[in-house]
Amino acid sequence: MNNSSHIPGSRHLDIGRMACTAAVIILCAMRTAVSGNAAERQQDGTESARRLERAVEEAAEGNALGTASFGVFAMTAAGDTLADFNGEHVLVPASNLKMVTTGAALHFLGPEYRYETAIGYSGGVENGVLRGDLYIIGGGDPALGSRDSIAVPLEKTFRQWRGFLAKAGIRKIEGHVIGDGRFFDGAMEEDTWLWNDIGTYYGTGVSGLSFYENVKDFNVSAGAAPGDAVSVIPGYPQTPWMEYRHSCTTGEGGTGNRLYYYTSSFAPAGEMRGTFAVDRGPKTEKGSNKFPAYTCAWHFVRYLQECGVGCSSGAADTGPVFGVPGKKPADWKSLTIIGRTSSPTLRRIAFETNYESNNFFAETIFRTLGKELCGDGSYEGGRKAIKDVLDGLCGGSGGMVIMDGSGLSRQNLVSPAFFCRFLDAMLKSPAADAFLSTLPSPGDNGTLAYVMRGQSAELKSRILMKSGSMGGILCYSGYILPEAPDGEAVIFSVMANNCTATPGQIRAALEKVIIAIAEAGTEAEGGTEAEAGR
Repeated sequence: MNNSSHIPGSRHLDIGRMACTAAVIILCAMRTAVSGNAAERQQDGTESARRLERAVEEAAEGNALGTASFGVFAMTAAGDTLADFNGEHVLVPASNLKMVTTGAALHFLGPEYRYETAIGYSGGVENGVLRGDLYIIGGGDPALGSRDSIAVPLEKTFRQWRGFLAKAGIRKIEGHVIGDGRFFDGAMEEDTWLWNDIGTYYGTGVSGLSFYENVKDFNVSAGAAPGDAVSVIPGYPQTPWMEYRHSCTTGEGGTGNRLYYYTSSFAPAGEMRGTFAVDRGPKTEKGSNKFPAYTCAWHFVRYLQECGVGCSSGAADTGPVFGVPGKKPADWKSLTIIGRTSSPTLRRIAFETNYESNNFFAETIFRTLGKELCGDGSYEGGRKAIKDVLDGLCGGSGGMVIMDGSGLSRQNLVSPAFFCRFLDAMLKSPAADAFLSTLPSPGDNGTLAYVMRGQSAELKSRILMKSGSMGGILCYSGYILPEAPDGEAVIFSVMANNCTATPGQIRAALEKVIIAIAEAGTEAEGGTEAEAGR
């Protein structure tokens, strides 16, 4: 049967209220608690308030941040300010921006939203032969072909697609298998990303039909001595159409991994540059694959051949490099759709996005908002959609600049106070439970594994936050849950830019501020109980 022009779009847009966990109940209940005189419980004379003030001053004037741009904002869930140091100054947020992307998407699309990939064909089927092209119509699924634990194994997905062909009576294809990535509009990457980022695994960019998170593996090992060539062997996925050049050399001992892979979607070529220290062991270096839709189609053709289903013309995509020569891609309305497969839920994708700080997932979510809210899957559409969601969720995004979804652009600008307002607003969202579950605690596996290592497990378990880091940048924003069941949560954001100290020194300075905020929140919590006569 023929389907509508928005083929990948039969989504689960469930934005009904989610069942709250105990943590969310505490957080949301505390927003409406009237608990005495706020001014009294935040008197400057309290020891915790003085410690917080000193911690912020010492961080701002210390060796790690003394010449940096630094901002702090902290507030209780009831709206009382605990700390404000350059709180409204905009700074580069790095991966802290993923909280805004995932929160806005969970709020608007709902935690049970799923992406869909459709299989369809042009032409007709005669005696088991498809005389036309088979289309793999991407709907933006970021987990397609991924080896992440949340993803459906690729073998299972291909088996499902093969089953669609069998049910449609297709035993042979007299045409192409076309990877169709037209769900998203425009370039894969955001225009302000740095050139040496877009060839990396964290700057892969987004396609309507992504595959293996749009990554290409390379197995690298150092030469015998500095100056020798580095061994670079292309790994998974297979990309025999690519021309690889390697100008990288073995570096001196102690110089680490300084390899960068450079590639683009203009031509099937890439080059590994830089140095790889002589004392480094072999590793898998991950670079960008700028032809994911073609890669997906090529691998599916190989799978079909192994299953005895021939394809006369091989793989193609809808782009200028691997498109079918002299033939425009079919309009979706003209295709016969024979099946669909679904992604994991947005709740699970957002969890991986924030826990592992997955740029590719974040950029996919960002552009999905543009597609679903504005009908525009480009970066411009994503920016408009984020603004519209934030206008409704927390009263706007004035004074901010949001360029992308992951925080990779150094032209993103957000203030600590805005992060707190946004996090506060998320407590009132129907998706509050799902959002909070995406935020890790210090010591959890992922990007916070080595944060606050000397602190108690009890304290770390009460902190839910996201980190953000790039060269010279480190930020933490999130929630501190109360010690007592009827206590009050704290919302905070600490941001440092233009830092010249080591990452360890910067992290230690910011950790001291977070600990002081937690102590001040505990003092406010105790004040609340005393004033309420408990």
